[in-house]
Amino acid sequence: MITRITGRLTRVLDESVRLEVGALEYEVLVPAIVRHSLGDKLGQEVTLHVSHFLEGNPLQGRMVPRLLGFLHEAELEFFELLCTVEKVSVRRALKALTEPVRDIAEAIVREDVKWLARLPGLGKASAEQVVLALKKKAVKFALLRSGSQPSPEPSRSEAERHVFDLAVEALRVLGHTASEARELIDKVRPLGPFENVEQVLLAVYNQAQPKK
Repeated sequence: MITRITGRLTRVLDESVRLEVGALEYEVLVPAIVRHSLGDKLGQEVTLHVSHFLEGNPLQGRMVPRLLGFLHEAELEFFELLCTVEKVSVRRALKALTEPVRDIAEAIVREDVKWLARLPGLGKASAEQVVLALKKKAVKFALLRSGSQPSPEPSRSEAERHVFDLAVEALRVLGHTASEARELIDKVRPLGPFENVEQVLLAVYNQAQPKK
């Protein structure tokens, strides 16, 4: 099975891109987040992490193999996780990825159904199902470093406030109540600055250990 493909980008279409690999040209279905990143790379060599699925109606005897492409393995892993949700098909999951994976995962963790329902391919009912099925599993994607998906740099205070908000949600997923999570965060807040949620959770863990 093909897991990665590198070739010269020859076309960027509405739902796919085409890569020239030697004498062959491959059509690869990609989400909007990938198409936007590749728009200025025509003629250049690019690498995509790929997955496969069969599209069509088996009762009609025609099944077409499709390649799905992503710039980062984390994007591919998150896409495959999204496809495990009941009634979220491959096409719907692909269509929904119009925002960075980290942003979608954060919305799932904080149970922001309204935000998720605005994604193409989803609706209120599907968004609720996604939150119900993926809240705990989405945490690690919410903690993705911004380096893999560039975004404008926030101010130091704004960035740290965002880190604390995510840390509260992570602690809630781990079984703490909202008030317990905020109390734990308040205890370690003076120990900062913190650059990411991992650092905050490590500080919380160290504070919770009995002193020898």
